[in-house]
Amino acid sequence: MLSSKKLLVAGLITVGSLLGAACGGSDDTASDTTAAAGDCSGTETIKIARNNWSASAVEVEIVKQLIEKNLCNPVEILDIDENAMFAGMSSGDVDVNVEVWPSGVVPEEQAFIDDGSVVNMGDLGAEGKIGWFVSDYALEQFPQLATWEGLKDPAVAEAFATAATGSKGRFLGMDPSFSQYDEAIIKNLALPFEVQFSGSEAATQAEIAALSAEKKPVVVYYWSPSGAVGKYNLKNVALPEPSVDCAAEGDKCDGDYPVDKLFKIASAKLEAKDAKVFSFFKNFALSTDDQLSFLGPVDIDKVDPAVAAADWIAANEATWSAWFN
Repeated sequence: MLSSKKLLVAGLITVGSLLGAACGGSDDTASDTTAAAGDCSGTETIKIARNNWSASAVEVEIVKQLIEKNLCNPVEILDIDENAMFAGMSSGDVDVNVEVWPSGVVPEEQAFIDDGSVVNMGDLGAEGKIGWFVSDYALEQFPQLATWEGLKDPAVAEAFATAATGSKGRFLGMDPSFSQYDEAIIKNLALPFEVQFSGSEAATQAEIAALSAEKKPVVVYYWSPSGAVGKYNLKNVALPEPSVDCAAEGDKCDGDYPVDKLFKIASAKLEAKDAKVFSFFKNFALSTDDQLSFLGPVDIDKVDPAVAAADWIAANEATWSAWFN
């Protein structure tokens, strides 16, 4: 989603073998995938990229369950990071991704859209905001954190420190493959902090939960909408406007992440592969409220994404039925 993202040359060359190792199709979906009555003639396997965050996990399950039941195409879910996803779509090894954050699309990836091998399928319908978040009780402990300049205070930074960071504060990153500029922001704003990556959204949530139980302050890379931001009352730190285009010059990034209008992408080969599936993805749309309705159960109650998807489908037939028109 979301240091500046590097497009791996090896991924461009060997994306086929990478995808073979990364396949993560779900066999424990909670929905009945028996073909629905009507036109159900799909035969081609549709390969959907699943990224390492909760909304993506639920969205690909919604798509899988609906396509398999209503169009009869088998669906394969591919666990693949953003670095290799665009190359895989360009070659046709990946068919679609339903949630792309534009602030994370680097020039090397935009080139696939510009040359037509990857198709912008339109807005998803939800808006996202990546950013820096602090625990609400940290704001009570350190009122100077009402502005980002409060992070410059060495005494404040030391309150966020760990044994590994010494006198510097620990900035809790997430998955280093996400599109993020936190190390550059810290350097260019001269903040006495050091990034430590948790490795995943789940690991970040576990760390926030542990620190929250002890009322220990945390400053963290996260995004909204998400169930965890609401559950732990995390507050967005308003960073300054950057002086550069961070997506193009990540090492010079010195300010906040933008508000993102999330969008969908597909391989240009998909329309010829299956025109009905291509049309479905064109019509597929989820609002911010839709995302919040299933992110709470997944992030907070630990509901399986496949179950959350089936629940959303059961409650929203009027919405998804239009995607097949």
